[in-house]
Amino acid sequence: MFAILEVRTPCRWTLNLKVGFVSLGCPKNLVDTEVMMGQLSARGHQLTPRPEEADVIVVNTCSFIDPAKQESVDTILEMAEYKKSGRARKLIVAGCLVERYRSEIRRGIPEVDAVLGTNEIESIAALCEDAPLPENPLAAYLYHHATPRLLATPRHYAYIKIAEGCDHPCSFCVIPQFRGRFRSRRFESVIAEAEALFAQGVREINLIGQDTTSYGADLGLKDGLALLLERLASARGAEGNWIRFLYAYPNQVSQRLLDTLAAHAPLVKYLDLPLQHASARVLRRMKRGASGEIFLRLIERIRRTIPGVAIRTSMIVGFPGETQADFDELCQFIQAARFDRLGVFSYSDEDSSASFHLAGKVDRRAIYNRRRRLMSIQRRISRARNRRLLGEELPVLVEGPSRDSELVWECRLASQAPEIDGVCYISDPGPRAPLPGEFRRMRITAAHDYDLVGELVDEPPACSPAAGPSPFRVLPERTPSPACRL
Repeated sequence: MFAILEVRTPCRWTLNLKVGFVSLGCPKNLVDTEVMMGQLSARGHQLTPRPEEADVIVVNTCSFIDPAKQESVDTILEMAEYKKSGRARKLIVAGCLVERYRSEIRRGIPEVDAVLGTNEIESIAALCEDAPLPENPLAAYLYHHATPRLLATPRHYAYIKIAEGCDHPCSFCVIPQFRGRFRSRRFESVIAEAEALFAQGVREINLIGQDTTSYGADLGLKDGLALLLERLASARGAEGNWIRFLYAYPNQVSQRLLDTLAAHAPLVKYLDLPLQHASARVLRRMKRGASGEIFLRLIERIRRTIPGVAIRTSMIVGFPGETQADFDELCQFIQAARFDRLGVFSYSDEDSSASFHLAGKVDRRAIYNRRRRLMSIQRRISRARNRRLLGEELPVLVEGPSRDSELVWECRLASQAPEIDGVCYISDPGPRAPLPGEFRRMRITAAHDYDLVGELVDEPPACSPAAGPSPFRVLPERTPSPACRL
């Protein structure tokens, strides 16, 4: 089954290209890649996961922090080799790295034939075909439900980008510089896309954007995300499936939003709430505001409203001016909050961010040690929270064979978002091997720091899902980086 949101009759081009994609960075980047794949497929071109077979190779890059930039450059150079050893005659670099270093890429990597910014992705076909480019390629772009798109995720889950850009002034972040001002998709467009995905057999939809909690504000909607989630929970095909949203800005988590999450079964009880720090002094320098005390009151309200909710957050250590006292306050906050999931990122001093000009830079060794200490604290918390699940029988979504071994199968609880959280390993699949995309029940038999082990205790469903990987894999399979999730 082809994961196509809209099927268009391909044009009869004399030029029939094989195009391969590498998608780096966050799920938002992956959606951009899927849209570019859809544009090319709608024009009759073929997609290939084998770089040696591709006529054109497209690398969709990330540049949020230094490791992401380095990975992007390394991948561009790796793919450039196929212009020598394969049949590739064109290498296109797209995405966030282009927005920051367009001229440097052109000058420094002569193997690159064309570059494509985040607002230019509708020009991908023209670049591949050597056709004239649109007259206004830099206008703010946001796809919609009728945009051709091919899913590169496994068949049973997908991402929907509900908004683009960001209006928050966080001093460590460069996203607004190349993603632009915040803009929401139309309400009806998101509903239409979700219903189309459910109709294709998708079992889990993840709503994404730089700031999903601002959804609808630019359209004049009050509590726009809560209204959207309420409507999605009753959309055609939603019953019995999962809907989650990611990237909630803490000061915009309203009681209406929490009540909506609590009230509707398809909405998973999971809240992704990047807080970044707990010291009020550091948060002011980050231009985030609030404090650990304010956050603890919010967390208590969330848990009171949504019993059993899983809360994920991310923190930055080593921000300019962070003292040992600030870091100790952060450690105490983590011990008090007891998050289900925590990502810890070392501060990256980006030259185009406002924080680049702040005094009080923290030594790299100190940053490394602080990150290790914070993760050590969270590891103990995570292990304790996982052990509380021993013996429980819980619904899981089957993923498929583990990347580490085909003899071990993986699945996820509703509290485990794809690619960024831990997983569950199936120790005893029962008389019939499970299928990717099945909802099953698992008894938890072992708990580790981040992952769980269990056995399936229910009967396989009579109606099998559309199992298996996506037919449109990106060029070498890469795990999306959490770098852009701050």
